[in-house]
Amino acid sequence: MKKLAMKKLQIALILIVLMAILGCTPGPAVSEVDDSPTATTSLPDPQVGVTPAPDVDSLIDVFMDAWRADDYSSMYTLLSDESRRTISEEDFVARYTNTAIALTLLFDEGITYETLSNETNPNRASSRLQVNYNTNLFGTLSRDLEMSLVREGGEWRLAWHEGLILPDLMGGNVLEIVRQPVPRGNIYASNGLPMAAQGDAVAIGFIPSNLDQDRLNQFYTTMARLTIYQSDEIRELEEQALPNDYVPLGEATREDVDANMDSISTLTGVYLNYYTSRFYFDGGIAPQTVGHLTYISEEEINRYMRLGYSPSERFGATGLEYSFEDALSGERGASLYLKDPGGQIISKLAERGAAPGQSINTTIDYGLQYRLQQSLGNFRGAIVVMELDTGRVLAMVSNPQFDPNLFDINNQNIIYATNPYAEPNDPVFNRATNGQYPLGSVFKIVTMATALETGIYDQNDSIYCGHSIVVCGNELFDWTLEKELPPSGDLTLPGGLMRSCNPWFYLIGEQLMLTGNPDALIEMARSFGLGKVTDVEITEQPGNIPAQVTTCEQNVQLAIGQGEMIVTPLQVAAFTAAVGNGGTLYKPALVDAIVPVNGDPTYTFEPQVSGSLPVSPENLTIIQNAMRDVITNARGTARVQLSNLRYQPFGKTGTAQNPFGASHAWFAGYTRVENPDRPDIAVVVMMENAGEGSEMAAPVFRRAVSLYFSNYSDTGGRMPWEAYAYVVASPTPIPSNTPIPTNTPLPTETPTPGPPTEEPEE
Repeated sequence: MKKLAMKKLQIALILIVLMAILGCTPGPAVSEVDDSPTATTSLPDPQVGVTPAPDVDSLIDVFMDAWRADDYSSMYTLLSDESRRTISEEDFVARYTNTAIALTLLFDEGITYETLSNETNPNRASSRLQVNYNTNLFGTLSRDLEMSLVREGGEWRLAWHEGLILPDLMGGNVLEIVRQPVPRGNIYASNGLPMAAQGDAVAIGFIPSNLDQDRLNQFYTTMARLTIYQSDEIRELEEQALPNDYVPLGEATREDVDANMDSISTLTGVYLNYYTSRFYFDGGIAPQTVGHLTYISEEEINRYMRLGYSPSERFGATGLEYSFEDALSGERGASLYLKDPGGQIISKLAERGAAPGQSINTTIDYGLQYRLQQSLGNFRGAIVVMELDTGRVLAMVSNPQFDPNLFDINNQNIIYATNPYAEPNDPVFNRATNGQYPLGSVFKIVTMATALETGIYDQNDSIYCGHSIVVCGNELFDWTLEKELPPSGDLTLPGGLMRSCNPWFYLIGEQLMLTGNPDALIEMARSFGLGKVTDVEITEQPGNIPAQVTTCEQNVQLAIGQGEMIVTPLQVAAFTAAVGNGGTLYKPALVDAIVPVNGDPTYTFEPQVSGSLPVSPENLTIIQNAMRDVITNARGTARVQLSNLRYQPFGKTGTAQNPFGASHAWFAGYTRVENPDRPDIAVVVMMENAGEGSEMAAPVFRRAVSLYFSNYSDTGGRMPWEAYAYVVASPTPIPSNTPIPTNTPLPTETPTPGPPTEEPEE
């Protein structure tokens, strides 16, 4: 009770004190008291700010995307300051580059990954990834990477170490790839003769001052047996060279050299350089078509090593060697080793066995190709021979020639003495597939087809073919005026093709415009396969057929194969074959089969139809008969050269004007022999700046047909520029060092042919 009394007393005292304090606080007078409601002022609710941590996944994605793109410099910018102090950007880039090479990482998709987990703290984070290293040689290697990240300046940065390239590289370990050499596949002609093969070869050359003057004739004849030169050509090379020059003659197989060693051993001044490499026979059979090898450039060496190549390896640069690089080069084999910093092998990480390259059996007729290569003299030009009913290309000549063996660095004397790319007239350029030229009067075949199919003219329509005609308001001229020949006179439409009457085809071009068919000629040209690639197996150009004609003058020029149109000789061969076979366009083919060392062919040729001519059988027969008249009619433009040819030829001459010099000479034709052992062929000849097609190109057609059907025994007579078959009458020029030319054909001097035996024709 006593404690309770004391507690009550304490509470009473506290209340008295509080009342006293309140009583001392001054307050307003009663009269100033505001009886209105009192406003209550409230503070705003407190705002809590949260700064989000940087996104770990974003940094990882940027880093990995840069790795996938081989952008190692961008990867380096994402490293922490401490990491960049431990490795320079140059060393960083080198390590990733060397690893990509050793692994043979694929391009673009060499690195793929999946994020397995992330852990994030305010200033540190980690990410665990599964990374797939997708390689050219070793399949896919998978590794788990633990990536540590640190906060710097409010951003995540990667705490890098060498294990983030590949965990196996921790502690200074390195990768080493040991490549296995792979034999390259051979390239064969249709009869099985090798055109390109691995083998022992000998580079042959001489120094004039060291030759024994008493044995010069023996020297000339022996070298002629071993090289592509004739005896008189070797004599000229010897006489025109400086006394102490090294004069390269080319290469021969070791077998051929050994067979002639009794004679060679008695000669002085002759030098033999033995080597084992890719060898191209007979100085190059169809060299622009077969192609050549080249060494990996300094700029591309990393790229090719990632593909599995060794640094000293060669690869296809042009032709079939380029197009079929994968098949010819085989499956590269290699072993991937992990080594410690001291160079000791820790383990073998991966291995792939090698497989030799596959060989290519071509459609090329070795004997025909070789002889036609010797038939264009010093002219730039092309010859294409193609089977009528299959599209198989039997010969593809581009002149001038070059020796693919010159690109072999083992043959140092040759490679430094003569660079084909530095020679005049660009002999490496394939004029048959990449040369683009106005077609001239051969295009009149297309124009005649257009006239017949549109119905603006038929085979019985006739005009007077004079020296000139007025079309589209302009006077245009016939070729007979320039040749100072009488006008051709009254001609039906087939007669117009037979006589190659320009006025007839000018008139067709005008009438197509007047009758509302402005695009008919363009559409017909495209249906004949012009203005687009043929899809042959090597690099080619599409030529050009204008998208549209807007003026009468344009259509008139197109009607005679001039103006904006350009074509390749291969395209012309394809449509000439189609005219001859009844209208089927076949895809030109150079490859008969692709054959591994063991096993069945991986590819076998089957004819492929690429289109058909939109010409009725009746109209096609009219065109065929007119092409026959070009040769058999007394006034046909090819009668002088081909009327005695016994293999029933059909054809069309062409002389195409060009702005760079003399006209290009064309002849396009086919045969109708129906020999089961020798399928009928289409042959197209184009000679740059050579003049008249009837005088210059038609004789080459005659030779091609004669060689083919006679099994090479009939040369078809002498060409206008030859002293005798395959030997040019004028001196053979010696190549000099010149700047590398462009691929644009340039004008050449036109050799003067012998006097014609008949009046000149187009």
